Amino acid sequence: MSVHKNPFGVGYATHSDPLRVLGDIQRLAVEQLGGIPGAMFGPLEAALDPGADPDESVQYVDQSALRVLRQRHATHVMNFRQHIAQGFDTFRARRARTEPAAPLGLVDEVQLEFHLAGEKLAEAIEQSHARPLELMEGRLRALGLELGLPQAPNPIGPGRLASAFMETFGDEQLPEALRVLMFRQYEVELARVLGELYAKVNTLLSENGYAVADAPASVQAPAAARPEAVAETEGASGDEGHDHAPASASSPAPAPGSLSELRGMLHAWRDSLLKGSAEAAHQAGTAGRHNRGHVGYGSSGGGGGARTARPMQARRELRIDELVSVASLLQSEPTDTFARALAGSGRLANAIREHLNFGSRRLGLDPEQVSFSTDEEDAIDLIALLFDSLFQSNHLPERSRRLYARLVLPFVKVALTDQSLFETSAHPARRLLDAITEACAGNAAETPQERELLERAAAASQKIVTEYNEDLAIFEVAHAELDALLQQQRRRVEMQEERAAKATSGRERLSHARQQADAILAQQLANAPLSEAIAQFLSTPWRYHLVQTLLREGEVAQPHVEARALGDALVDVDRIAAEGAGHLLAQHLIALEPAIVACLASSGLDRSAAEHGLAMLVRGLAHPHTPRALHPLPPSEVPTDDIAERKLWLAGGTDTVTVRDSALVERMRQLRAGELMQLVDGQGERIAVKVAWVSPLTTRRLLVNRRGMRVLLGSAEELAALAESGRLELGGEPAPFDEALRHVRQHLAQARG
Repeated sequence: MSVHKNPFGVGYATHSDPLRVLGDIQRLAVEQLGGIPGAMFGPLEAALDPGADPDESVQYVDQSALRVLRQRHATHVMNFRQHIAQGFDTFRARRARTEPAAPLGLVDEVQLEFHLAGEKLAEAIEQSHARPLELMEGRLRALGLELGLPQAPNPIGPGRLASAFMETFGDEQLPEALRVLMFRQYEVELARVLGELYAKVNTLLSENGYAVADAPASVQAPAAARPEAVAETEGASGDEGHDHAPASASSPAPAPGSLSELRGMLHAWRDSLLKGSAEAAHQAGTAGRHNRGHVGYGSSGGGGGARTARPMQARRELRIDELVSVASLLQSEPTDTFARALAGSGRLANAIREHLNFGSRRLGLDPEQVSFSTDEEDAIDLIALLFDSLFQSNHLPERSRRLYARLVLPFVKVALTDQSLFETSAHPARRLLDAITEACAGNAAETPQERELLERAAAASQKIVTEYNEDLAIFEVAHAELDALLQQQRRRVEMQEERAAKATSGRERLSHARQQADAILAQQLANAPLSEAIAQFLSTPWRYHLVQTLLREGEVAQPHVEARALGDALVDVDRIAAEGAGHLLAQHLIALEPAIVACLASSGLDRSAAEHGLAMLVRGLAHPHTPRALHPLPPSEVPTDDIAERKLWLAGGTDTVTVRDSALVERMRQLRAGELMQLVDGQGERIAVKVAWVSPLTTRRLLVNRRGMRVLLGSAEELAALAESGRLELGGEPAPFDEALRHVRQHLAQARG
C-alpha cells in the first residue's frame, strides 16, 4: 500500500497531469490542515484555566472571548479550509504573494500587531522546515512551468499558512493575551502536522515526475513497488511522516480513545478474524477462495470484519475524491438496503460496500479494476459499527430505521474527509446525530409532541441528504433547527423525571404506612377476643385512619398518637360491653364520639354518614352476649396503582437475592441520582437508563429511560444480581455518539479476544 495517505485514504494520482496532481495536493492539505482551528480550543482553555493566571479580570475577558470563538467554531473551520483552498486557486491564477503583506493604507494598532505576529509565524515555519520547503518549491516550480505559470507561489508555504490564519480570525475582537496564545497554539498545531504533510507532498510531486536536480535520490525517485500480489507501493526511507511505517521500540503508542487507537483495534481484530477464517478455509480445502478485497462482518456480528486476501492481479486503490463522488451520486437515492441491514436482516458494512461498488460502476470505475484502500475500509467499518451500536445501545423505534439509513452515506463521506469526527465531541455531524438519537430514542409517537419530534428529526435527516456537499455547516444548521425543539423536550423530560420520583416516593411512603398500620392492627386483633362490630371497625375505618395520620403527620405526631389511643379505647369499650356495664359503656361511647366521627370522616364520610356509622357501632355493642373471638388480620386489597408499581420491582424490594460479588453490591449502594447505566429490559432491548431517585426508606434506586419514564425499581442487591447476569452495565456516556463509540471499542476488544 502507499505509505503516504491522509487518515482515510487519499491516494496518489496515477499519471502526471499537473492539474490532477495539484488537486491531489489541495485535498491532502485541506484534510490535514483543516482541523487545526478546532484542535486549538482544548489547549487554549487549559491555558486560560482559573488557576493559571492571578489576574482574574484579564482572564475573564480572555475566557469570554474564547467562548465566543467556540460558538463560531464551525464557521471558522469552514473559513480556514476555504483560505487554504484559496492558496491553490491563486497558484493557478498567479494572483497572490508568497508572503503576507499588510494592506496599503492606515491600519489600527491591533491590526498591525496581528500582521506582525503573522510575519513572525511565517518566519518560524520557514526556519523549522527549510529543507522540505526548498524541495517543495523547486518541484512546484516544475509543476507550474508545466501549467505555464512560472511564478506561481507555494499554496501551502509559510506565508500562505500565516495568511490563512489571519484571514480566518482577523475580524474577531481578540484580547491581546488571547491573540498571543492563539498564534502560539497555531504554531504548535502546525508543527504537529507540517512535517508529515510536506513529506507527503514532496513524495507525491516526485512520484509524478516533478522532481528537482538537487533532490536526494530517496526523495526524488518513485516509490519502489512491492510484489504484485500486494500491489502496493512503499515510500522512500528519506521522507518524513510515513503513516504506516513499521513500529519500533521508540514509536509512541496511540493515545487512549484516539482514532489511531480505534483503528489499531480494528486492524488487530481483522487480523485475528482473517487468521481464523484462513485456518477454517484450509481445513475445508478451500484456502485461497476469498472475496475481492472487501471487508465483511465476522461471525461475532455487530460490525466490522476480517479483510480477505486480494487476488493476484494488481488493482488500483480508489482516491478519496473518487469515493466521495460515488457516495455523493448515491446519497439522495433510496436506502432500503441500509434500513434492512440496520433491522438485522443484513450487515451494514457489507451493504455499504456493495452500494458503493454499484455506484462506482455508474461512474465508470470498474470494481474489478479498483478497490478500497485500508483507510477507506476503516472509515466504512467504523461508520457501520457506529450505526449498529446506536441501535444496540438506544431504544430506537422501528420507524426511525429509514431515517438513520439516509444518514449512512453522508457520514461515510464525513469519515473519509474529516478524521475529527471520531475525536472531537463538538464535531457538527456528531452533535446532529446526538440530537436525532435524543429525539428518536424511546419515542413511541404517542403524543403530539413526540410525533413532532420524530417529524423534525426526519426533516433534519432529509436536509443532510439533499444539501450536504462536503460543507459541514449544513450539519450545524440542521442541528440548530432540531435542537430548538429538543430544548422543550428536555424540560418535559426533567419534569417527567421529577413526577416519576415523586410518584414512586409517594407510593413507597403509602406502602410503608400501610405496613405500619397493619402491624398495629394485627397486635390489637390478637390481644383479646373482640366482637364483630369492633373488629370490623378496627379493620376498616380505623386502619385507614392510621394510614392517613402516618402519611400526613408522621409516627410521633399527636394526631397519630390520638388515633392509636382510639384503637385502645375501642378494645376497652368492647370489654365493658361484654361485662354488661351499660351505663359505663354509654359514658365511654359519648366521650369517644368526636374521635370516632373524625376517624370515620377520614374515610371520606360526611358528618351525617359518620354519625350513622357510630350508630351501627353502638348497635353492635348493645348486647352483652354477642359472640367474641380472636380475629386474623384481614388481607389488604392491593390498589391498581400498587399493582402497576410492583411491575417495576425485581423481587419486591427485599434483599434476598444472592450475589457472589460483595464489592459489586457495595458499588450499587454508592449509586447516586444522575448516574448512567445500560440495562437489558424484560423484552431483551438494551436501553440507556439513569438513577433518578434513591429511596430514603428502602434505599431502592429508581431507574428511568431517556424519556424520563420509570423502568425499574430495585435494591442494591437486586441491581448487583442484574449486573452479575450481564443485564446491567454500570457507566455510560451522556451523548449517544460517545456511548456508541464506547460500545464499538468494547465490541472490538471482546471480539478480538
